[in-house]
Amino acid sequence: MLDCLDRDALLRLDAQDPLGMMRERFDLPDGLIYLDGNSLGALPRATIGRLASVVQGQWGHGLIRSWNDANWIDLPQTVGAKIAPLIGAQPSEVLACDSTSINLHKLAAAAIAQQSPRRVILTDADNFPTDLYVFQSLPGVEVRALPAARIPQAIDDQTALVALTQVNYKTGALLDMAAINAVAHRHGALTLWDLSHSAGALAVDLTADQADLAVGCGYKYLNGGPGAPAYLYVAQRHQVWFRSPLAGWMGHAAPFAFDPTYRPDLGIQNALCGTPSILGLCALDAGIDTFDNVDMNALRVKSQALAQIFLQLVEAKLAPFGFGIACPLNAQLRGSQISLRHVEGYAIMQALIGRGVIGDFRTPDILRFGLTPLYLRYVDIIDAVENLFEVMDKKLYRAPQYQLRRAVT
Repeated sequence: MLDCLDRDALLRLDAQDPLGMMRERFDLPDGLIYLDGNSLGALPRATIGRLASVVQGQWGHGLIRSWNDANWIDLPQTVGAKIAPLIGAQPSEVLACDSTSINLHKLAAAAIAQQSPRRVILTDADNFPTDLYVFQSLPGVEVRALPAARIPQAIDDQTALVALTQVNYKTGALLDMAAINAVAHRHGALTLWDLSHSAGALAVDLTADQADLAVGCGYKYLNGGPGAPAYLYVAQRHQVWFRSPLAGWMGHAAPFAFDPTYRPDLGIQNALCGTPSILGLCALDAGIDTFDNVDMNALRVKSQALAQIFLQLVEAKLAPFGFGIACPLNAQLRGSQISLRHVEGYAIMQALIGRGVIGDFRTPDILRFGLTPLYLRYVDIIDAVENLFEVMDKKLYRAPQYQLRRAVT
């Protein structure tokens, strides 16, 4: 077994890492350990030149001609097609557009309309809040929010939609998508998956797992930049009935006919609404390119190895300091993050960030450490835990500046 306390052993692992060269694709500050790619992905080097080219060349010189000459008008489809292999979908099943929340609303409302007279949405009580808010906002819908472990047994013939996040944002717990889809389909229910904390961090296969609908964000593991456009997935078998409730001109069958009466495109195209965000889509496109020639199974293997080292170090170094493990210990049941609990979690994380180790905090007491295998090194793990040990051993988190709650945690 690898001696995770031996820094030289971890350096040797980095030297042998088949994904090690992928780090060069990112513009990471020297001396900083970034463990928050599950909240905001690092900046790809290619994005800098790509946006400069789009701004100066396509926008600055091409001006409005670039809608045609640079194919801006097709970006939701072309970027969606590049996301498709990362989530086990066909290019015609994915569009990059809008935000995760807006796309959730589109897909959930369309599914409920299709499933009439069923009106029950079954979801995880610990789902990401925006998912819960969207479902609660749908008129005439009954939202049943239960602990994730009880979801399969709760699906019945009244269930219209089972709407879940594949990897829990707090704990990193990974749900069995294929098994839940199978139960839902036996009862005539549709499924809607939020891939925001899984796509780009582990191998997702919507087709093999028989998912119906899905959404995901572009700014976490896909490295699309802050506020990057999201994406949505509608399985080909459902596109014949799919109708977005948000009618906008880009979802029209002929947008540039400027028809005063809405006539939706017959297919996934009607999920488009307003004018695409070109700068955001171009940045997301560059972010997705960071996965070129990356084996997602190899990525998953490295993710699990990084997590195992992290957990071993926590056990060896942090046992006296009152930390609890908030993520599943079984690697097969965990996404690409480690979550710890501590009553002083917020201040501890702020002190750690002050030392150049960036993770984040989720209320009430969870310290999250995202493991992004494309740019994270094995040696970063021991250095991060050593810094956490210093924060605890010297009680650095008690400093007044770390007790002050900031707007974004």
